[in-house]
Order: sequence, then C-alpha cells, then structure tokens
Amino acid sequence: MEALSPQNRKNTPLAKLTPAIKGVLFMLLLFAGGDALAQTGLAAVTVTPGDGGSQTYTVTIQILLLMTVLSMLPAALIMMTSFTRVIIVLAILRQALGTAQTPSNQILLGLALFLSLFIMSPVFEQAYQDGLKPYLDEQIGSEQALEKAAEPFRQFMLDQTREADLLMFTRISGKSSLPSRDEVPFSLLLPSFVTSELKTAFQIGFLIFLPFLVIDLVVASVLMAMGMMMLSPMIISLPFKLMLFVLVDGWSLIMGTLAASFYI
Repeated sequence: MEALSPQNRKNTPLAKLTPAIKGVLFMLLLFAGGDALAQTGLAAVTVTPGDGGSQTYTVTIQILLLMTVLSMLPAALIMMTSFTRVIIVLAILRQALGTAQTPSNQILLGLALFLSLFIMSPVFEQAYQDGLKPYLDEQIGSEQALEKAAEPFRQFMLDQTREADLLMFTRISGKSSLPSRDEVPFSLLLPSFVTSELKTAFQIGFLIFLPFLVIDLVVASVLMAMGMMMLSPMIISLPFKLMLFVLVDGWSLIMGTLAASFYI
C-alpha cells in the first residue's frame, strides 16, 4: 500500500481533529504504520527489523496490539489523568448537598470527563506535537513516538505525586532508594499517582463538606430546641444548602478550583 504524502495527510479526517483529541487517540494509532500492510509470511509471528534497531510488525500483531490498547483505554483515562480527583470531589459535593441522585451519575461523569479534557489539554497538545505529529510525518518510528508522547504524561503525574507515596511504593517494590525523577518507572509512578490523587480528592472534599455540615448541625439543633424531633433535619436544611451554594456561585468555584489545583 502506498504511503500518503504529507500534503494528502492534511486532507484526511484525522488532520481535521483537534490536537487534544489526537492526543487521546494517539495510543490507538501507534501500530497502524502503512509499510507493515505489505508484509508477507506467517502473519502471527513475522517481525521485520528496520533501520536504527526499530521493528515492524505484521498486520495480525498490529490488530492484536490495537485491540489490547483499546480495552485498556478507559483504565488509562481514569488512572493517568485528572479524572479521579474530579469525579471524587463532585461525588462528595453531591453527598454534602444531600440531593440524593441530583445531579445524576451520568451528569457527574460527563462533567468530570470534559473538565478532565480541559485540564489535560496542554498535556495532549505536547504529546501530539512531540510524538504523534512526527510519527504521522514519518520522521520517527512507533517506539520513539511512544516514548516522546509518554513524557508529558510522566511529567504531569510526577508533578501531582507526593514524594512520600513514591517512597512507600519504592520500599514495597524492594528497591533500596528512590530513582531520580527522570528514571522513575511507570510501575512505581502509576500507583503513587493514584494514591496521591485519592488523598488530594478527599482533602478537597473535606473542605467542601464543612459548610454544609454546619448548616445541618444548626438546623438539627433548632428543630430539637423546638421539640420537632420527628421532622427530618435534611428536609429543612436542603433549601438552605442549595441557597448558599447558588449565592456563592458554587459550580464556578468548584470547577475553577479543581482546574487550578493541577497547575498551582
């Protein structure tokens, strides 16, 4: 199959996507090189060496790797981006308001997803410029493109990871000392990042919960003083909590604080 020229690539549907979306789709495109389509032989085991120590896989292996990456994409989206912190804070906020299933789970997931895309857009942009774009222009191979595209994610995760969590997983793994920041493997960085995100999310959730807890305590105390012990305090406190949240422009504060917490 003839490879597309750079001019023809500009007219493809992929070229019309934004860099952020291209960054999300990058791992799904790494093993789709056009030269491998012309390979012959036993498809399941054929690996062709290339210049500079690179390797080209047959179509069957590429499809297998593509389906494997596709199945792990949701886990990567949750564990390697800001999604974990955002969805936990939004869930705690709903619990603090006492609105049961309002907003619904679908709305919270949608908010967390698109806010995460906004927060991660600089990372996706850099991954596209450093890894995907040179790969599509046939300037680098797939392995080098993967390394260059992974570097912005590594830097983002390191910036949000506590050193204490890195030390804990380093000790558990049996290593004597913590490697330098440039040498931390993903096997240590990923669990450390997730643990730090959980801690940060619950800290933010605690601060959000406090003012609503005060309203619940005040309403419960007033109802008990009036002898209305059979009336649920949640019914009375809910309008006051909603009024407070709307008056302080709560959604803007929550979204802005979550987005800014990754770059302060």
